[in-house]
Amino acid sequence: MKLQRKNRLRATALGALAVSGALVLTACGSDDNSNGSTGGGGKTSAASDIKCDDAKGQLLASGSSAQKNAMDLWAKNYMAGCSGVEINYKSSSSGEGIIAFNQGTVGFAGSDSALKPEEVAESKKICKGGQGINLPMVGGPIAIGFHLEGVDSLTLDAPTLAKIFDTKIKKWNDPAIAKLNSGVTLPDKAIQPFHRSEDSGTTQNLGKYLGAAAPSDWKYEAEKKWPAPGGQAASGSSGVASQVKAVDGSIGYFELSYATAQSIPTVDIATGAAAPVKATPENASKAIAAAKIKGTGKDLALDLDYTTKADGAYPIVLVTYEVVCDKGNKSETLPTVKSFLNYTAGDEGQKLLTEAGYAPIPAEINAKVRETIASLS
Repeated sequence: MKLQRKNRLRATALGALAVSGALVLTACGSDDNSNGSTGGGGKTSAASDIKCDDAKGQLLASGSSAQKNAMDLWAKNYMAGCSGVEINYKSSSSGEGIIAFNQGTVGFAGSDSALKPEEVAESKKICKGGQGINLPMVGGPIAIGFHLEGVDSLTLDAPTLAKIFDTKIKKWNDPAIAKLNSGVTLPDKAIQPFHRSEDSGTTQNLGKYLGAAAPSDWKYEAEKKWPAPGGQAASGSSGVASQVKAVDGSIGYFELSYATAQSIPTVDIATGAAAPVKATPENASKAIAAAKIKGTGKDLALDLDYTTKADGAYPIVLVTYEVVCDKGNKSETLPTVKSFLNYTAGDEGQKLLTEAGYAPIPAEINAKVRETIASLS
């Protein structure tokens, strides 16, 4: 498969690599996964502290495109450490990932929103004797990327952002935008907002933020399907980012690493804190650290505070969950699911998130994630 683009993320301590846009869709076989690995059978990789355990064969997974760049890196490093194992993560959308999980075609799914009650009920048909649960694995800011010739720095607040995405504010030199950007020359140019075309947890999290922080200006329910009229649609975070990169006057939302990879400037958010807050992994971590577990039993779904005014806390955040069965996982894939997720939730995997533009899951919550992974059956 042709390389779609070269990933510009920093080289990590695990080894510099260029991430293909389709890397895990056509994951390399064991010929590319040697690297001195001792393989499975409960042994530990010589290349890292990855515990391959009894992992073997191919593990299929799909879902959230927001975590795609993290999954690319995780899969590459894991396969380098565990020969004979293939991690094949199809980056599509949260909605498609959950559908695939509840159809029993994947070992786990990635979703930027926790399972709904009806989705949990549906999962019981696949998870024999158990049900689907949410394991928070990847955190990060939802960046608001823009492309406006002559403007490389922009501040917006929740009400203004809501009106832009609801196509109530139509020009870049609108007084509401000008008021937030004193000293910036804003052109008399039409705003072209882009949103996701398919069901998306990223869309839902943006909706939760707008609904919580600008309730008078965003009247839509926070759902995975884009609710507002107008604007233009594109597929996946990569599609929205590509459109923003290409179209002057555009604005869109996507996970920060897509902005980093394509050098797309991002909006600073005026939250009521001492200064507008930039979209960075560190600033997202400050917001995610205040999250509370709302799930019950082994479910670790989180309650995020989208209205934070804490200095340096970036409010438009998402947490991507890996959706698995607590009980009733397929015996042929369970060892690989546990081994791979142990790596992603481990110190090495979580450290990689910061280096790749994401935010690690807070340590207290992550400790519970590791305990839950160990108990999967």
